[in-house]
Amino acid sequence: MEEKYDFENMKGRKNPYASKLKQQITIKVETDILEYFQSRSKETGIPCQQLINLYLRDCVVSNRKPVLTWVS
Repeated sequence: MEEKYDFENMKGRKNPYASKLKQQITIKVETDILEYFQSRSKETGIPCQQLINLYLRDCVVSNRKPVLTWVS
């Protein structure tokens, strides 16, 4: 590693990873769903929030559609 870094040339340049940044949201999930991900988190050592994000990413990549069943 260098002792000093010169960031003067970085002024005005856009972050190339900006499209990959995360956006904070607030959602309500049922208790059993949260407990499920929390238990998987303890098993895997992956933080719960990251685990949920990984699962949602897998849904996007796989183009997975939710299965909706209506009970009357």
